[in-house]
Amino acid sequence: MKKRIAVLGSTGSVGTQTLDVIAAHPDMFEVEILTANNRVDELIRQTLRFQPNAVVIGNERHYPRLKEALAACPVKVFAGYDAVAQAAAMPSVDMVVTALTGFSGLLPTVKAIEAGKPVALANKETLVTAGEIVTELSRKHRAPLLPVDSEHSAIFQCLQGETYRSVEKLILTASGGPFRSKTAEELSRVTREDALQHPSWNMGEVITVNSATLMNKGMEVIEAYWLFDIPVSRIEVVIHPQSVIHSMVQFTDGSIKAQMGVPDMKAPIRYALSYPHRLSSGHPRLDFAEYPSLTFEKPAHDRFPLLALACRALEEGGNKPCVMNAANEAAVSAFLEGRIGFTDIFRRVETALSRISYVAHPTLDDLLETHRETIGSAMYQP
Repeated sequence: MKKRIAVLGSTGSVGTQTLDVIAAHPDMFEVEILTANNRVDELIRQTLRFQPNAVVIGNERHYPRLKEALAACPVKVFAGYDAVAQAAAMPSVDMVVTALTGFSGLLPTVKAIEAGKPVALANKETLVTAGEIVTELSRKHRAPLLPVDSEHSAIFQCLQGETYRSVEKLILTASGGPFRSKTAEELSRVTREDALQHPSWNMGEVITVNSATLMNKGMEVIEAYWLFDIPVSRIEVVIHPQSVIHSMVQFTDGSIKAQMGVPDMKAPIRYALSYPHRLSSGHPRLDFAEYPSLTFEKPAHDRFPLLALACRALEEGGNKPCVMNAANEAAVSAFLEGRIGFTDIFRRVETALSRISYVAHPTLDDLLETHRETIGSAMYQP
């Protein structure tokens, strides 16, 4: 039987690539649910192509346009954030791909897990903000979390057939972004256009900026902690500009496994959708002759402090990672809108971590309030 997939955030970078993978394997998968927030025209095009059972537009203002355009289609049309979460738990869904951006991915993922759905997780913020809650729910409802991030997919693949007792260290690789060689003074002059020129990956705007600040890697450390139950002291980040080693695992005998390949998000998406099997693909193969040298270097914590701030937030626990994430969301949005400079992102995140009230054992409601409080506070920062 075909696996029926709900793609939450189908019009974004990961969502559209997920649909490409589904289209390439029509005998294996079919689209059951599509959701988007604002890109109603793209959602209409996707719906007409894939003919899902239901579609949801998060921004209710676009509902009339969506409903009218799909009037002749046998598809259910819903609107609103609550409807996105409800769609993730529909009985007809076999797997949920959470490709939403930001904190908005948390509640739909929780609803999918509570309904026992396997979740292919591409939304970093879910585990960053609520890792303890989400992983406990995953165990309780026996709903596996399958990583879609290339780094965590790499680690997941390297751990197949291994025991956790034999794991000494996880090694997350990072391209270093477009600014790894810039001085602090040069970073202060970075523009929006500069920050969106990633040297290796084709991603959405927010993720691309997070990669440039190394916040992306800090969030991935937190994700790795929750996904693989490895203490932060045994998770290392290395800069690997060629981006062909997607991450590594070092074992207690000194051996290291690395997962390699041409940078292509469809590879980890495909693996998550088909796990525990591998599907053939026509995407480019790694030609070692094109990479005569693979280089590695340590991250520059002095120029890119968000990586260390993320590790500190994880160690302090409670709602600190949620504060960090919300402050970063607000700061990146302000940077993309031209209201603050690139290095102001660092300052705003650090300020929020020192200002927002600490909650040691947050509930889901506590995290929602922390997110709202942090976003509100960030709006009034100079």
